[in-house]
Amino acid sequence: PLPTPTNTRNSTMMKTALLASLIAGASAFAPASSGVKTTALSAAKKSAALPFLPAPANLEGYLGDVGFDPLRFSDFAPMDFLREAEIKHGRICMLAWTGFAAVDMGARIYPLPEAYEGLTSVTAHDALVQQGAMSQIFLWITVIETISTISLIQMLYEDSGREPGDFGLDPIGFLNGKSEEEVNRMKLRELKNGRLAMLAFSGACTQAVLTGNGFPYTF
Repeated sequence: PLPTPTNTRNSTMMKTALLASLIAGASAFAPASSGVKTTALSAAKKSAALPFLPAPANLEGYLGDVGFDPLRFSDFAPMDFLREAEIKHGRICMLAWTGFAAVDMGARIYPLPEAYEGLTSVTAHDALVQQGAMSQIFLWITVIETISTISLIQMLYEDSGREPGDFGLDPIGFLNGKSEEEVNRMKLRELKNGRLAMLAFSGACTQAVLTGNGFPYTF
């Protein structure tokens, strides 16, 4: 039998209702793109040191992390290598600041060669180069750096288990009998003082060279 207008109308309505229900059901599983994007942006962690920048993800979990890596070195260099370099430069600058200020305050090691008489921390550089002392310092630093590079390679590529900056040097026993929390507190103090010393030594050298004046390098 031929379909009547009534049957055709009913069939069309059923198909329309079925299609509408399928569309409504599918829309319940469709992602709300604007909401997800807004949530992701608001959830992005910001740097504590530079709140206008995102926090570098690779710094997380390292002692002393304040999210300071504006040039994003941690994105492409191993973090253990960067931490080793930071600790080493901090230690060197703590010694350098102490020695630089001590010489300008009159400290000397006797017997003092005649060529070193009347020198300041700034003018001592050229005099020590001429006398050959700087060459000896350069030689011994090269030997020390070569030896320490072996332990660095072992730490980075051979899983030696050594922590960055740990050379087992604690002759006074600062860490003996300390809890893990106390040890981390001591390590954080060294890290912060090293960071401060890097800034202090840079500032002292700059001020001393520009003004020609010694300690306290304030004018």
